[in-house]
Order: sequence, then C-alpha cells, then structure tokens
Amino acid sequence: MTSTSSDSRPFRAADLGTLVVVAWSGEAPDGDMPYLLAYTLGDAADGPEASAAAVARLLADNGLPVGGDLVDGASRPSLPLSLLVEAGTAVVNMPYLNAQCAPPPEWLAAVGERGYAYFVFTTRPWPEAEPGKPLAPEALAAFAGADETLNFAAHVVLPARSLRG
Repeated sequence: MTSTSSDSRPFRAADLGTLVVVAWSGEAPDGDMPYLLAYTLGDAADGPEASAAAVARLLADNGLPVGGDLVDGASRPSLPLSLLVEAGTAVVNMPYLNAQCAPPPEWLAAVGERGYAYFVFTTRPWPEAEPGKPLAPEALAAFAGADETLNFAAHVVLPARSLRG
C-alpha cells in the first residue's frame, strides 16, 4: 500500500471550507486597536479537522507562522496578504481568500489613526459564527481571546492601503 503525505498533495481550496473575516476594535494602552479575525466554519467535506489542517497549510505556504512570532507586514512587502480600506469597507486579500466586510465606524477610525490592523488568522474552526447572522460581542470576545484560537493562529500587523494611496 502506498500513502501520500499531505505536503505532496496539491492544495485544494475546497478543503478550507467557508472562510470568514470579522472586524472589531478594542481598547489598547495607546488607543483603540483595529482587529481582523479570519477563521473557517469547519464545513469542508472532510469535516472541521480537515478545514483546520487546510488553513494551517495555507498559512505555512504563505510564510505566516502558526503560533509563532508576530509578522510585521510593513517590513515584508512581498507578503502575499493585503488590506484595502475604502468607502467604509475592509478587503483582505491573500491566495484563496478575498473577503470584504463593513467594519464598524470605531474600527474605521482606529485603522485610519494607526494605518494598520492587527490580523489574526486562526486554524480553529468556529461553526457557530456564520456570515450574515448576528454575532454577540461576548461570543466574539470569548472566541477571539481563547488560547485555543490565539495559539493556533498567525498574527500579522497588516498595513492598511487605500485606492488614494
């Protein structure tokens, strides 16, 4: 019997399941911090474990360490991850992910002040947080602040760009 390692199999975007990006701002010692959280619903055909593994591979393939050091996007111009903020919309782009959301006004003010957002892309599935359904602030805080979310995520200081330059 022959087996194939996951590293040699071609990447399949369908293995990611549904990817979601949520924007919010939170208090920090030096003012409001704009956050972006990306996660999978874990709804790939092979289940949540397959979705988590696919997200981990996507991050690794794009030079984003899971559970590793904070990546400074400003010092890595070749990073295949970008944030465009325009007309009240935030758009995150990377291979296999093109997500846009309408962040709250306080997020837009914070990203305008700082010029970047703190981006967290976790491998931990969150099936309860479906797009289009209301997300309770307490649920977001519990998921986003959980060790299981943060320790299994890539963390990036992501410069915000606009069409005006």
